[in-house]
Amino acid sequence: MAVPYLDVQHLTKSFGAQLLFKDISFSIAEGQKIGLIAKNGTGKSTLLSILNGIEGYDSGSIIYRRDLKVGFLEQSPKFDPEESVLDACFNHHGEEEKVLRAKQILTQLKINNLAQPMKELSGGQQKRVALANVLITSPDLFILDEPTNHLDLDMIEWLEGYLARGNKTLLMVTHDRFFLDRVCSLILELDNQTIYTYRGNYSYYLEKRQERIENTKAELTRANNLYRRELEWMRRMPQARGHKARSREDAFYDLQQKVKQRIEERQIRLKSNNIYIGSKIFECQYISKHYEPDTVIVKDFYYNFARYEKMGIVGNNGTGKSTFIKMLMGLEPIDQGRFDIGETVRFGYFSQEGLKFNEQQKVIDVVRDIAEYIDMGGGKHLSASQFLQHFLFSPEQQHNYVYKLSGGEKRKLYLCTVLMKNPNFLVLDEPTNDLDIQTLQILEEYLADFPGCIIVISHDRYFTDKVVDHLLVFKGNGVIKDFPGNYTQYREWLSLQSNNDTSQKNDNAAKKEKTSYRHDERRKMTFKEKREYEQLEKDIDALEKEQKLIEEQLCSGTLTVAEITEKSQRLPSLKEELDEKSMRWLELSELL
Repeated sequence: MAVPYLDVQHLTKSFGAQLLFKDISFSIAEGQKIGLIAKNGTGKSTLLSILNGIEGYDSGSIIYRRDLKVGFLEQSPKFDPEESVLDACFNHHGEEEKVLRAKQILTQLKINNLAQPMKELSGGQQKRVALANVLITSPDLFILDEPTNHLDLDMIEWLEGYLARGNKTLLMVTHDRFFLDRVCSLILELDNQTIYTYRGNYSYYLEKRQERIENTKAELTRANNLYRRELEWMRRMPQARGHKARSREDAFYDLQQKVKQRIEERQIRLKSNNIYIGSKIFECQYISKHYEPDTVIVKDFYYNFARYEKMGIVGNNGTGKSTFIKMLMGLEPIDQGRFDIGETVRFGYFSQEGLKFNEQQKVIDVVRDIAEYIDMGGGKHLSASQFLQHFLFSPEQQHNYVYKLSGGEKRKLYLCTVLMKNPNFLVLDEPTNDLDIQTLQILEEYLADFPGCIIVISHDRYFTDKVVDHLLVFKGNGVIKDFPGNYTQYREWLSLQSNNDTSQKNDNAAKKEKTSYRHDERRKMTFKEKREYEQLEKDIDALEKEQKLIEEQLCSGTLTVAEITEKSQRLPSLKEELDEKSMRWLELSELL
């Protein structure tokens, strides 16, 4: 029988007049991997903060198993700006074992300068340091708020494997549906101030949630029919009533409360027929761009964008995806080449930096400042209010001030301001961050029906599969590959290529993977594994020193052309060897 870690009973929380959740109960047992799903602004992050003692609650009880070690990743972590990355990771508990573990996990999350002050890191890098901090401590219970935000695809897939392996216990808020499918075995849904439990992954949740909604709608239909009959009886009955009548009267008031429930109906799909774009879109004419001293973004890149094309741009952080978009939009200068853009093209640009509002303005006024209505063609118009409602801003929310919105709601509002301009070419840079799953589904449908052109940068694999018909893959150092398909098809193709090229290596890796997945329960390290573990520590240390030396030599300006070529060729294979040994070290370290 699984050991209970956390028991939540009859928990209620409100902010002023806004009730977030009422009388909710759930529990977490050892080994459970739980995803928490809810719309933006309904209390997901608040619930996690309550569980970690950061926020209070109105009533109820939260009981942890005694001496349980909990690791909490906040949505927006805070650090001492002066402390180093390494110090920030485990608050000066500098045992050599933890230092080595910190280095390996930070390397997987592509944080390489461990002496760098936290104030010099971007918000995304700080979130990755906070994630590393939680992973390093190996807690009994992981509580993670949006762990995949600011991770590139390689990091997401690494984290996916790390959390899925072994008997880890976790409660997680994420909008990454691939992640939920592959990691979680139980879904909690916070909806209509109530918690619902689904004992399966995300795909199972989708199926059962629809069944729940259909059953609830049927119950409400029956309740409404009964309510109409009882309302007639209430109107006919005299005020002086006997005991039986008073009992029926009490039941009427209970029924009255029930029929006030509202089920969120599926939104109709928005299809605009009022968008025209000519046959000439844009042509990349041998574009080149680099940053000093030797960071190449693109080199002699040619591409002719087709009418109605829906392109996804994928690649690791730092490979130039956002810079490429900014060059197209005229916001970043080009070293050589040019973009030849068609005369009919009207861009709608959603950028990572574009989230700027007057916080004292009402939501509806923000959108009305863009346009009073959007022309859908065929004589159909959608008012600003109707458009906001389609993207799940209720009439009450529309008349709220912007400062009252959650982070996800603000990003959704920004998206609405872009779409209200009625562009014929959408350029979307990470539009899915912080959006709830319901909004993502609506956006996916909107983009699937969009009769113009789309370029989208996203680390959301599920979203990319739904929206794009082909990819530009940014590999780094100016290398860009064109792939005719979506993200899943690209990964399948990569897997086939890898199998063809290194079948023996993959066989060995598969055996190791199978072994690590088979041992769900904690076991002790064998003598052979202990020897391997000790050797890995030495190898990793030597490889790190070699990497650091090569990077210093390449930046010194003293090498000959032949030496630069030799060391540049060594660096990628060195990093690959270091990643492989680090991954194996982490697998073994979990057996300590």
